[in-house]
Amino acid sequence: MSLMNMRNRLLMLMMITAVLSACSMVPGQRMVTPPTVAQSGGEYSAEKAQGVPVPITDINLNLIHQMKASAAQQVSTETQSLFGKRGPYQIGPGDVLQITVWDHPELAAALGQPNQSTATSDAVAGFLVDEQGNVQFPYAGTVHVAGLNVEQIQRIVVSRISKVYKSPEVTVRVASFRSGTVYVDGEVRLPGALTMNDIPMTLTEAVGRAGGYTANADQSQVELVRGDKTYPINVSEMIRTGHSPNEVVLKSGDLVRVSSRDEHGVYLMGEVNKPATIMPMRNGTLTLAEALSQAGSLNPNTAEAQQLFVIRDSTGDNPQIYHLDATSPVSMVLANQFYLQPKDVVYVDNGALVKFNRVLNLFLPAINAGLTAAIVTK
Repeated sequence: MSLMNMRNRLLMLMMITAVLSACSMVPGQRMVTPPTVAQSGGEYSAEKAQGVPVPITDINLNLIHQMKASAAQQVSTETQSLFGKRGPYQIGPGDVLQITVWDHPELAAALGQPNQSTATSDAVAGFLVDEQGNVQFPYAGTVHVAGLNVEQIQRIVVSRISKVYKSPEVTVRVASFRSGTVYVDGEVRLPGALTMNDIPMTLTEAVGRAGGYTANADQSQVELVRGDKTYPINVSEMIRTGHSPNEVVLKSGDLVRVSSRDEHGVYLMGEVNKPATIMPMRNGTLTLAEALSQAGSLNPNTAEAQQLFVIRDSTGDNPQIYHLDATSPVSMVLANQFYLQPKDVVYVDNGALVKFNRVLNLFLPAINAGLTAAIVTK
């Protein structure tokens, strides 16, 4: 055998060895689930294998039941403090009262002249509640009305003017509501300030008066800012667990913000027909099955159906990885009950043969060049 032929054969052997070992040379191309996960349905810590303590949990019915129970408990604990009873409207500074004493027209002059201004911020004729929460009424003097309802104010006025008038008949009503304001922002049709009135301002009432949700609203991502604290509210989960948004009673100064679905997408990557960012449904929910359907399902030619992963909280302090064997007959039942969360990453791994072919394509130019050089030099 000539020296030239030995060199050519050695060159070919080196190229073939490089191709066969390419799987170990190209990192990050394949996720490997340890047998203990698939067999036991438990958790696996990848600390020894990857150097990062990230658990891999098998998706099964027990896990789904635990997640549903946790979601119901979360709704109860996070929003229960916002539940309240809808009582009568309480008077505050800036409100205008109309106080009428029947059969005594001389007291009508105390109401003042009708306001000819068309500005909505101007007070109408009546008794204006000052900054201290007081009003001035003839023969009753200074009456502190802040925090009281109209029935309580009526009793106070009757009690005081009874010293002058015998068995007076008094009517008290709110002529202008100006003391309480709630702000609604985000994905509603008419964002802005809402003046509170004698209809109790609940979350449902506020969204309704703001025109309702837009088509891009994420009803699972509603925030209520009260003072220096922000309360997350999942309206869809509340309804699913038997609670009504009408139970959330708002207070003056509250800010309600409805997030956009664009802010809470889910990323479909790997061996799916249409890798994309999938938006949640209008109610804010998105199951694993729905996400895969919108991504065109798994690629039958390249996907390793046993290696489907959901990576959660990848940028947080407690990332988690969930694994689903999509070849199982019950996999779609599980996928249809497994709810995804904002910023989840759904990754479908490729098969070993697909990986080999892709790496082989990287080396083909070098192999072809080597064969050409061998033929030329022969």
